[in-house]
Amino acid sequence: MAERRRPLIGVTGPERGVHLAWRFSRWSLRLAGADALRLDAGRPEPPRPLDGIVIGGGTDIDPALYAGLDDGKARRDPRRDAYERRMIEQALEAGIPLLGLCRGAQMLNVVLGGSLHQDVRPLRRRTSNRRTPLPRKTALVQPGSRLHAALRCERCRVNSLHHQAVERLGDGLVVVARDLDDIVQAVELSPEAAATGAAFVLGVQWHPEYLIYQPRQRRLFAHLVAAARRGDEQLGPPS
Repeated sequence: MAERRRPLIGVTGPERGVHLAWRFSRWSLRLAGADALRLDAGRPEPPRPLDGIVIGGGTDIDPALYAGLDDGKARRDPRRDAYERRMIEQALEAGIPLLGLCRGAQMLNVVLGGSLHQDVRPLRRRTSNRRTPLPRKTALVQPGSRLHAALRCERCRVNSLHHQAVERLGDGLVVVARDLDDIVQAVELSPEAAATGAAFVLGVQWHPEYLIYQPRQRRLFAHLVAAARRGDEQLGPPS
């Protein structure tokens, strides 16, 4: 029997700077049984079709993409915005499993026509907006969701490295986790939308790659890889 091919999962990120998130994501995917390929706007196309994609975290999304207000203070990366928009559109059209992390969840929402809270700090009443890679925030997870199937908890501790979040939902998305201030912490495709495309499209507002020491957070990557394997099987063996 031929050895089973490891799925190839693309991980997007910035063209410049320290790529710590990429290293942690690559490690997370390797533990889940996949090969990871770093993607950004300045790199060549993947050597073979991707079996799944992770849209990584980073700078704010250009508010012009969702009719937001531009105060000129936040860093922008227009090349990355355009690149990830194209990657998400192609993944959704092709039914490729997709996991959005922090900015990646926001970009998924924007691509589907949603908008963002540009600064969630004024919305906080019960929780702090202190940024930390440690699991200091509570996410309330919707039972019966794909996220719940992966995390296997209804109250999960997550980290927080963001100041923006999903506001108006994009088409076909449903909220599957909120924090104690009712701010969106995760979105996924509704069952109706998923029935016509990829079975696994999920965006989380936190960074599970930095929580790799927690089995439930590793399961997010494991579920992505499992969905990539199922999609590969449906398409048939590589030629």
